[in-house]
Amino acid sequence: MRQGPEVKINFNKKRSFCYYNLNGRRFKVYNWKSSTTSIEPNKEPNLVKRKEDLIKLKKAIEKDFRKTPFNIEKNLYDQSLFNERIPISIFEHPIEGSIYAAKIIADTIINKQYLGENCILGLATGSSPITIYSELVRLHQEENLSFKNVITFNLDEYWPMNKNSKYSYHKFMFDNLFNHIDIDPKNINIPNGDVSSKNIEKHCIKFENQIKKLGGLDLQLLGIGRNGHIGFNEPGTLKSSITRKVRIEYTTRFDASEEFGGIDNVPNEAISMGTKTILDAKRIILVAWGSSKSKIIKKAIEEKENDIIPASLLQSHNNTLFILDKDSASNLERFMCPWLYTDINKPPFKPLSTTIIGWNKENIKKAVIWLSLKKKKPILLLTDEDYNENGMGGIFEHYKSSYETNIEVFNLLQHTITGWPGGKPNADDSSRPERSSPPKKRVIIFSPHPDDDVISMGGTFDRLIQQGHDVHVAYQTSGNTAVWDEYLIEIFEQNDEIYKAISKDSSFLKLSNKYIKQIKEYTEQKIDKKGFATLNEIKGAIRRSEAYQACKLLGLKDKEKIHFLDMPFYQKGGKKRKDISKKDVDKVKNLIQKIKPHQIFAAGDLNDPHGTHRLCLRSIYQSIRSLKNLKFIKNCSIWLYKGAWNEWKVNDIEMAVPLSPDQIIKKRKAIFKHKSQKDGAVFPGNDPREFWQRAEERSAKTANKYSELGLAKYAAIEGFKRYRLDV
Repeated sequence: MRQGPEVKINFNKKRSFCYYNLNGRRFKVYNWKSSTTSIEPNKEPNLVKRKEDLIKLKKAIEKDFRKTPFNIEKNLYDQSLFNERIPISIFEHPIEGSIYAAKIIADTIINKQYLGENCILGLATGSSPITIYSELVRLHQEENLSFKNVITFNLDEYWPMNKNSKYSYHKFMFDNLFNHIDIDPKNINIPNGDVSSKNIEKHCIKFENQIKKLGGLDLQLLGIGRNGHIGFNEPGTLKSSITRKVRIEYTTRFDASEEFGGIDNVPNEAISMGTKTILDAKRIILVAWGSSKSKIIKKAIEEKENDIIPASLLQSHNNTLFILDKDSASNLERFMCPWLYTDINKPPFKPLSTTIIGWNKENIKKAVIWLSLKKKKPILLLTDEDYNENGMGGIFEHYKSSYETNIEVFNLLQHTITGWPGGKPNADDSSRPERSSPPKKRVIIFSPHPDDDVISMGGTFDRLIQQGHDVHVAYQTSGNTAVWDEYLIEIFEQNDEIYKAISKDSSFLKLSNKYIKQIKEYTEQKIDKKGFATLNEIKGAIRRSEAYQACKLLGLKDKEKIHFLDMPFYQKGGKKRKDISKKDVDKVKNLIQKIKPHQIFAAGDLNDPHGTHRLCLRSIYQSIRSLKNLKFIKNCSIWLYKGAWNEWKVNDIEMAVPLSPDQIIKKRKAIFKHKSQKDGAVFPGNDPREFWQRAEERSAKTANKYSELGLAKYAAIEGFKRYRLDV
């Protein structure tokens, strides 16, 4: 049975397209783009192949209709089933969600054009809307979407902020959208970050009245902060608030800190639309991507409306949609424990790769761990009644009783634990996480920043060295932006005292004093690009030295095995991280090809709020995929670690490496070698503790979870999840 309108092909030599009719109007589609596919028939000069591409285009559109929630009743049913207070649409990848969001915006614009009316859009900034704006630009350039009838109002702007500053939202909007479409510049409205404090109230009232005069916003696009803010409406904002000057909360300022080169440089205030202004919009779509947003998305959607979570206030709006990717939605009940609400043997309306379908071994493991922790019982003490009361009776179709199920899951967990992360030589490895052969393995530990390796897997790093493996460490970025200027001056002043103690050469001492003076000038006043580059080069050298000292403490002393990749995407000077390029991937790929590892360890912790971990992992994935047909890659185990920002859930862990109390101390000392990050990192996150404290708490928490489930009690456990090439 076809879902959605019928899609037809219009083929001609000049310009071919697919089309469909919806709500009395015809829509033309010339090209197709998703996270994995690009179809552009008109770029194909061979007419036979162009016809083939048009058929592919038709099938892609039809597939999208099947994925798109046309069946509103079914969408509402799922929402009611899982007790969700806001309608949601979930996609596998942010690009797919962005295309869907852009389509909603484009349809709103086209509908207004059809009626001969202006379209009043409220727009957002930040990382989440960038791919939406990119798709809107594509629709304009390739499918003739016009913005001539569009009037825009941006949510917010830092205050004070010059509109030409590289940090301004004014510049952001022109760089990412306005410079690439046919909107009338007079129709662009962005709060003025240059307005004087004397005139700020007048400016805000004028901004608010402009929206009202036009009949309100037809559609408001929103992102969401990790603390639930929408616009700069921070926790505690009144539902009745309108456009005004606001103070920015610490968490929000932190999330912008790397872009600004430190939290002290992020403005404390902003001009923002109010919650009431947003709620008065005729339609609202909020987009969120990535696991770092999953906790706040859960609160906004599943908990009661609460001004401490400003996004939850959208529950009272009658036409709001949250557009999420699988990672931002991962903490919702429909993914955490769907068996409580529905029969998981029946596939949902829009299954994703993370959707739990059927009682396979992996899903049984996840459910039993969840049940054990919920009931506060060791796994081996769970009863048939516990299973049946919590929607898990279907498991008994696979195992006769709770007794059999408990033993099966207990053994699965037991087999993840190993003191031999490189594999135990000459041992039966049939139930071990890592193979025994070869007994001495070549290993690459990829570390996004110069300290992620010891923070997240310092104990495992130590084990691999002590057990005789050929270990290499690859630091993917310099981490130079995370060094305080004050620490840099302190280093130079210490060195100056050392020079005075050991040198009688007055010319050498004069040179030392000259450098100290120059560095102070660089840090205390605005400097040119050359000065900025000099500072960052020195900061990078400090972090390289610290990384070597940490490696040496753990037993890796050969500098030839310590690699500093300095990947180009890592912009120095505090600019936003760009996507990776071929040059980034080549640096990673060339190292892998050179070493031909049996094991790769990589940071899978994507909760890093600045995105560096995500881009570093992407470079590894792309490198591995490009090498996947080589024999050594086929035989390479790839393990993902966490720890700096988060830790794996027990059901995700496939290799658990216990640490002794002595190893915990040794790991701590290795972290301490990163002196520039001690006693207050530049980018600490919303956790005030130092990274060594977080790492110890998280690894101890993982060990406690294993103990609560009924397994042996360890001081700490470092957990790893296997990445599979066939996934």
